[in-house]
Amino acid sequence: MFDALDLTILVSVLLVVVFAGVHIAVALGVTAVLGIYLMTDDIAVAQQFVGNTAYEALRDYVFAVIPLFMLMGEFLARCGAARDMFTLVTRMTKMIPARLAVATVLANAIFAFVTGVSIAAAAAFSRIAYPEMKRAGYSRQFSLGCIAGSACLGMLIPPSVLMIVWGVLTEQSIGKLFLAGVLPGFLLVSYYILYIQYVAFTNPQAVGEQVRGSVPLPVDPGADAHIEGALLSTVLVIGLVIGVLCGIWMGAFTPTEGAGVGAAAGLLLAIIKGLRWKEIVEVVIAVGRTSGPLLLLLFTAQLYSRVLAMTGVTKAVQDLIIGAGLSPWAILALIVAIWFVLGCIIDSISIILLTVPVFAPVAAAAGFDPLAFAILGILAIEAGLLTPPFGILVFTVQAALPEEKGAVGEIFKGSIPYWIALLGVIVTIAVFPQIATWLPNLAFSAK
Repeated sequence: MFDALDLTILVSVLLVVVFAGVHIAVALGVTAVLGIYLMTDDIAVAQQFVGNTAYEALRDYVFAVIPLFMLMGEFLARCGAARDMFTLVTRMTKMIPARLAVATVLANAIFAFVTGVSIAAAAAFSRIAYPEMKRAGYSRQFSLGCIAGSACLGMLIPPSVLMIVWGVLTEQSIGKLFLAGVLPGFLLVSYYILYIQYVAFTNPQAVGEQVRGSVPLPVDPGADAHIEGALLSTVLVIGLVIGVLCGIWMGAFTPTEGAGVGAAAGLLLAIIKGLRWKEIVEVVIAVGRTSGPLLLLLFTAQLYSRVLAMTGVTKAVQDLIIGAGLSPWAILALIVAIWFVLGCIIDSISIILLTVPVFAPVAAAAGFDPLAFAILGILAIEAGLLTPPFGILVFTVQAALPEEKGAVGEIFKGSIPYWIALLGVIVTIAVFPQIATWLPNLAFSAK
């Protein structure tokens, strides 16, 4: 039997282990085993429970979605897709003030359909967009903040690793989650561009314009000779991604099958664009190194989630919050505030693994739509990527530009408006959840 003392011990051990810096997979596993032991008082039962969960979890067909989508994104990223997209969008926006910043946001949005990983976008565009912005006279704080902030789109626009993890934990349709992120992603892009245009007209020096409303000088006159190649590359990449996602949404194949098709097509496109055998092997090894620990995390998270349900922790937290008489809006504000605080300390996937098994049932009991809540959660957790002192996107940008020493503080300052834009989209979706639910309901009701 699980009593209040056992519950206190379980929660305390988890918090102590996590904040002591122990790897999140170990923390979740230790807590889960402790919970089973406290409930049964038999270590053999706990061992058997771990073994059964490991077997059931890691043989799950859906787990292959993560490495396969990561393979697709890595193949397309390694073959120069990000640079081609930036070159093309820069030429298409040449009459817009602060065009390089706008091009960075739009190229990140397109690139997000390829990778689904914000860190990859931050690293790529730090090397691609920042030198161009610097040459055009953009202020360092504004340009680096733009790169870090726009990289957040990678986790919101499908295919997103965070969405896959969320779907696995909550047993929601990954296809629906992908669709739910499209309109919020475009809304966030709009907020970003509005801010950039505001800066262009109120502080033109920050975007390399000495005269209000003037257009920046051409960045790379020789790039026009490569515009046809960039256009063809971008069209092929977008066509591939749209084909995979539409196939999933239309039921032509499951998310796992779609990820497999995307990985194979991405490999073929990368070979056509000149990716060599050695680089292909490097891509496979890199994805293995990244996805292997992530699959371990998902296993321990499922173990942890089952223990929470069996021991009554989830129900106790739900009764505590609902029974406190808080309004649904107050409950949502409390959950988002916790996510913001955790975002200052630990990474996005760890936050999802720790909190979603508890918060998702609470939100459902409070009357929030599961899809809209998932997008709200991903947005709130993404904000942690820009929040000091963790701010992994900020440090990724800094690491990609070692010549810009001492720029971390400037990147944090420059990314504040993008953090505010994330908060703005959270509020917008909380008020109008149809922004997240309309496309999934339309697509899946039409079947």
